[in-house]
Amino acid sequence: MSLEAHTQAVRVWDLPTRLFHWLLAAAVLGLFVTGQIGGNLIVWHMRLGLLVGALLVFRLLWGVVGGRWSRFASFVRGPGTVLRYLRGQTQASEHLDVGHNPLGAGSVLAMLALLALQVGSGLVADDEIATTGPLNRFVSSDLALQATAWHAGIGRWLLVALVVLHVLAIVLYARRGKRLLPPMISGDKQLPASTPASTDSLTTRLLAAVLAAACAAAALWLARLGG
Repeated sequence: MSLEAHTQAVRVWDLPTRLFHWLLAAAVLGLFVTGQIGGNLIVWHMRLGLLVGALLVFRLLWGVVGGRWSRFASFVRGPGTVLRYLRGQTQASEHLDVGHNPLGAGSVLAMLALLALQVGSGLVADDEIATTGPLNRFVSSDLALQATAWHAGIGRWLLVALVVLHVLAIVLYARRGKRLLPPMISGDKQLPASTPASTDSLTTRLLAAVLAAACAAAALWLARLGG
């Protein structure tokens, strides 16, 4: 009997996680373009930065209360598990390849952390021309200049490097027969029928909408602090 006979479509990525993923990808691309061009687009750069900040806070919350495979508890593993994964010594019952595998988890956490640093530095940045972050008045000028240097320099290029590595990993997995993008569009993967599915009900989607609205409101409040 073929492997496919033992598998079925299992909901891995709930709708809120998928929307977060694609909105974040679009916002990061927009940030890079507006940051490079500058000028009048800096206003949109700042708006997109606030959007990314709201998305990050939402993802942190959703990593606690979201669908099973979106929760940090499902993919953040200890060093021992990562080593066993690299050695191919894991068991099917661990489900390490259902959502983010141990290596992918490291990439996800690094991306979230670096984006948080970029957003944080942007909030207090000062380009010494005409643009300051909404929280700039709450920090010293020295800290603001250091944050600006990081934001426009090494922080930006580290983020570009992580995005490139992320894309290369997707291509590499696809060449090995593991397509990562389709499940992030449909939400489903062909997996053993015994694989636990993520909850993706109307109730969880409404919860996600409430959390997203709260995060958006917080971002707007931050924006108004800049006067």
